[in-house]
Amino acid sequence: MEVALLPLPTSLRAKLFAAGHFTTTTLLFLTPLELAREAQLSNEEALSVLKLVPRSSSSSSSDGIISASSALDGAKTAWDLLEYEKNRKKIVTSCAELDMILEGGFCPKEVTEICGVPGVGKTQLGMQLAINVQIPVKLGGVGGHAIYIDTEGSFMLERALQMTKASIDELVLASSLSSPMDDDLIQQLDIDTYLSHIYLVRVHDPTEQLAVINNLPNLLKEHNQVKLIVIDSITFNFRQDFEDMAGRTRLLAEMGQKLAKIAEEHDLAIVLTNQVTMKPSNNEISRIVPALGESWSHACTNRVMMYWIDTQRYAHVVKSPSLQAATAAYDIDECGICSAKNKSNNKSNNNDNKSNNKRLKLDEEAAAADSNNNPAHFY
Repeated sequence: MEVALLPLPTSLRAKLFAAGHFTTTTLLFLTPLELAREAQLSNEEALSVLKLVPRSSSSSSSDGIISASSALDGAKTAWDLLEYEKNRKKIVTSCAELDMILEGGFCPKEVTEICGVPGVGKTQLGMQLAINVQIPVKLGGVGGHAIYIDTEGSFMLERALQMTKASIDELVLASSLSSPMDDDLIQQLDIDTYLSHIYLVRVHDPTEQLAVINNLPNLLKEHNQVKLIVIDSITFNFRQDFEDMAGRTRLLAEMGQKLAKIAEEHDLAIVLTNQVTMKPSNNEISRIVPALGESWSHACTNRVMMYWIDTQRYAHVVKSPSLQAATAAYDIDECGICSAKNKSNNKSNNNDNKSNNKRLKLDEEAAAADSNNNPAHFY
């Protein structure tokens, strides 16, 4: 059961969220004293909260054992998964080489993290995806809406308008070359329609961010056409002012689990942007690693690192259960994300990928470096 559903004052609910308690499951085995200490409540407040926590479930038998039928509720067969894989549509990036290393684009039911230094194009990619998720099904797209959670104030309406116009112009041109567009398609390819299907949420602190994420299931019930959630960035509100690093780790873990559950249950893609930090290694050569530490590295399905070599931008698949490690060059112009102007910059073979990894000084151990124990400087 969601903590948000308990009949509690807003102040108490906010303290529980801040302590990482989003479901009543995490409260089941706490004593009033332990809860008071964790959530900074009085003993009376902690006791009143625990009294509201349900202690039994209708799916359990009289002796407390969950029945076999209820334990398999929601289970899927391998054949079901295979059929889903055959038919699912991905959100393209507008860069053919980037789509290639992602095997078609960003997948629904997955949480993908985009890491990189400032200016490399993380926000631009997030905005591009919020536009491309709306490509009509008739044109091979997903035909969905997007929720854009902005933690840094980096979403620029003028830029979104410019990228939307360019995307629609390209789609109209491609469609007109194949067959005449019908009225329904013309109505879908409208700038005002596109912008009205990007739901922008601005958050300013960790409590707001956790509250918005906790409320996403309710928001998705109202807007069931949403097929993409972008959080730009997941890091910003958690990179400072946290004396209790263990508490921060628990909050991030709860948030990661919540996002993974939302992606799975609502069949949508979640894209998070993350900052990077410089991590000294044993040989005194600093490495570029994603922020938030080792525990957070396990929260996402896929991780893509974006970086510069000289004046060229690259994206590298660092971690994924289904994608091979690969690198693609990309550019950003007035229209948005696009293929690299110099095609020779695209490095897709294994030798070039290994070379890029060496130049980046990246490896899996470095990417999972634990900044909780050794906080480093953020860009």
